[in-house]
Amino acid sequence: VYVFTDCVFAFLPGLGFCYSIINGPANVTVLAGAEARFNCTVSVGWVILIWLSNGNPVLTVINSQGAVETSDRFTSQNYTSSNGFTSELIIHNTQLSDSGKIECSTQQPTESSFAFLSVQVNGSLFIKNNTLTVKENKTVEIVCEALGWAPAPDISWMTNDSFIDKSRYVTQRSQGSNGLHNALSILTLTLTNTEVLTCLADIEALPNPQNATVTVFFVNSTI
Repeated sequence: VYVFTDCVFAFLPGLGFCYSIINGPANVTVLAGAEARFNCTVSVGWVILIWLSNGNPVLTVINSQGAVETSDRFTSQNYTSSNGFTSELIIHNTQLSDSGKIECSTQQPTESSFAFLSVQVNGSLFIKNNTLTVKENKTVEIVCEALGWAPAPDISWMTNDSFIDKSRYVTQRSQGSNGLHNALSILTLTLTNTEVLTCLADIEALPNPQNATVTVFFVNSTI
């Protein structure tokens, strides 16, 4: 038997093979509870392909018999083309603990390719008062609270479809329970008119920021 790089050749029929990973998985970011999908394409001649999550085998695909699934949360779909074979790992009902390294590994020869899964949690967002009243020349503080997020969300404020300057508010972040994060943002303003203010919380997995609004009624001191 002669070994050249990742290829093994033998003079006995059926013992020669040469294959490799053509395209490995790509990084994925999803909200908790959603599906995460990873693709791994190997060239013709492959024998065994193993998927690992944070170093633990979760699914094995054998050329001669197909996928061997040991958990309902980790399933696969397979696609064959003239260029090779693609295994798609599907992680169902993703959990925060699933975050980490997702690896596609072949055997005989051993080769691997990996990507990272980021599972994020969309928490709650609220402003403590739905309406506020402020008098002329008086400063008002508006508190927006984000609870149970992962990672900690980016907080911003808007009024009249325009973002408020960051110097107008202070945001404090804290570690919550079960790996979740909280954020408390305090906006300080002196108004001259009644305004609708919006607090926005954003993480990468959200298609649009979550928002909470408050109407602040301006009252002229002469009235």
